[in-house]
Amino acid sequence: MADDAASRDPHAVRDAAALAALYAAPSPLAAMKTLDRLDKWCRRFLELSPFVAMASAGGDGAADVGPRGDRPGFVKVLDDRTIVIPDRPGNNRIDTLRNIVANPEVATLFLIPGVDETLRINGRARLTRDPALLESMAVDGKPAKLAIVVEIREAFLHCAKAFKRSKLWDPAAQAPKGTLPSIARMIGDQKKLDDDLVAASEKRAEIAYRDGLW
Repeated sequence: MADDAASRDPHAVRDAAALAALYAAPSPLAAMKTLDRLDKWCRRFLELSPFVAMASAGGDGAADVGPRGDRPGFVKVLDDRTIVIPDRPGNNRIDTLRNIVANPEVATLFLIPGVDETLRINGRARLTRDPALLESMAVDGKPAKLAIVVEIREAFLHCAKAFKRSKLWDPAAQAPKGTLPSIARMIGDQKKLDDDLVAASEKRAEIAYRDGLW
């Protein structure tokens, strides 16, 4: 267990005071930037963002993070304190949705391609099947299957250092196509699956990517 590993590590940082001693105080701007609602810049960021990573945890505290992507502006703003994220077809593991049912606390990180800054929104989530809401987020005539409603506790912009260090948007830093095999091939290798099953999975994924995004 993690706690046992920490107790065996002579260099482990075990309390808030020891952690704070390692770092300088945050800049005034970083310390004061948190909002308890959306402002015009948060709204503008959401209008341009086609991608969000959502972190959640189950009732046992085990954490998970999953990506959600759609056309820019896919997140619906109901008001300054409430956003709605549509649930589109996926692999049906529904890890995040299961977590929300058990524990409503979520954290999100919104990205805009080419922009190094990000938007973080944290709050409490619930799942809804409200027909009018799902229909309002339809794409190509296909309504969302479910909606994640997030009641905002805090929202703030995050600086660009991680993106500048990683050169995430730099074309020269992108891995060439084919650097990794298909996800089916990688999972097949991890789980020692036979080639026929892997090939069938690759075919299903090809069809899903082509015809099942919404």
